[in-house]
Amino acid sequence: MKRNLAALLTASALSLGACTADQGAPSVASASQPAESEAPSAKNVILFIGDGMGISTITAARIYAGQKRGASGEENVLPFETFDNVALVKTYNTNAQVPDSAGTATAMHSGSKTRIGVVGIGPQATRGSCADALAHPLPLLGEEVKQRGLALGIVSTARITHATPASVYARSADRNWEGFIDPESGQDEAGCKDIAQQLIEADWDVALGGGRYNFFGSEADGRRTSPSANLAASWVSRTGGSYVTNAEELGKAPMDAPVLGLFSQSHMTYTAERGADNAEPTLTDMTAQAIARLKTDPDGFYLMVESGRIDHAHHDGRAGVALEETVEFARAIQHAIDNTDPNETLIMVTADHSHVFTIAGYPRRGNDILGLVVPPAGDISNTEEPLPANDGKPYTTLGYANGPGAIAGMDPRPLPETGVSARQQATIPLSSETHAGEDVALYAQGPGAQKARGVIEQNVIYDIIRSGFGWE
Repeated sequence: MKRNLAALLTASALSLGACTADQGAPSVASASQPAESEAPSAKNVILFIGDGMGISTITAARIYAGQKRGASGEENVLPFETFDNVALVKTYNTNAQVPDSAGTATAMHSGSKTRIGVVGIGPQATRGSCADALAHPLPLLGEEVKQRGLALGIVSTARITHATPASVYARSADRNWEGFIDPESGQDEAGCKDIAQQLIEADWDVALGGGRYNFFGSEADGRRTSPSANLAASWVSRTGGSYVTNAEELGKAPMDAPVLGLFSQSHMTYTAERGADNAEPTLTDMTAQAIARLKTDPDGFYLMVESGRIDHAHHDGRAGVALEETVEFARAIQHAIDNTDPNETLIMVTADHSHVFTIAGYPRRGNDILGLVVPPAGDISNTEEPLPANDGKPYTTLGYANGPGAIAGMDPRPLPETGVSARQQATIPLSSETHAGEDVALYAQGPGAQKARGVIEQNVIYDIIRSGFGWE
């Protein structure tokens, strides 16, 4: 594919201008060093983002996956835990101690930390101000990938216009401007475009996820200000690509043309709730299709794969559902490991942020990770029964610091539910459990993976990707 040198120079200048963030962000956005001349460059880069997959979620998913196979679970190893290069990643936004996905995903795809709630724009911009968004754009990795002639893929189990996938291709003063910009905001005529419109106009090869209603206009769909809109049809007309709505159609779509897959009205179905008649592809299915299509480009590719619904299950206080999403995420990662060349593909696995999710209570080895706390065998208590709390009732190993599972006043406390679909108990009553602010992990293998070391700012992931491609 031909390279657009003028566009590259423009993107480079924009990147340099965006390196300094205000409101407490590091004065230098990049901490990586120029690659050694003898170090091989990656032909392909795949970034896996487990939305909300903090370290406690990884630990619990490791145990859960092992127990599903009949083992005790603690000794289990998830596919990405075999990677030699590991770092801790600081996730704060420039104006928030505990971040959201818009600011964190923007850091990874632009090289600059920014405010909570905005996508692809700098920290100088006020959330909800179209004028500020236009005045403070950040470089987008997705744009540079295409300008350099590589193939580009975006995969998510969330709406494809949601914050994390949007960070690859869009700039928005508000992450909620997915299908339209509310006329009451006074911003609709200021030159900004909603995120779905930006996806349709962007250059990419594979985009697979949920959120169909943001691309069509009616009272029931997301484009309420454009009742006759059909963005999927306009995209097909412009590109000659395939628009698909289920797994069967995706499998039959031509391999030599771009493909847009919108498999659900909003977010895709939880793995734990998929019935036998569910027509949606799994995250592993979408990842496999994306890799198979993108690897036909001789110049290489960049692929972002998000497991978006880990986050949503945690917000609902349902740890078992979140762990099922994480296990499916691990399957998708294993497929990528098995179907790419480690000598030419940099694979990174991380999270945008964590959750207030805990593993506690001194349960015995091999105790059901979704069950009640039973003490270690041979303990002084010498019991096979669940341990009681001070109120005389048992409690679960997994829990939340806040969320919808809280019992107001905690007196009387009902017996805790267990199992995949159960809502775990929480301490502080909130309608939705919140993100957490601790560091998340970054795992990496392949060319350039050695820079995933130590404790790094989240925006350095962008530098690792570019360095892996040999773009410095």
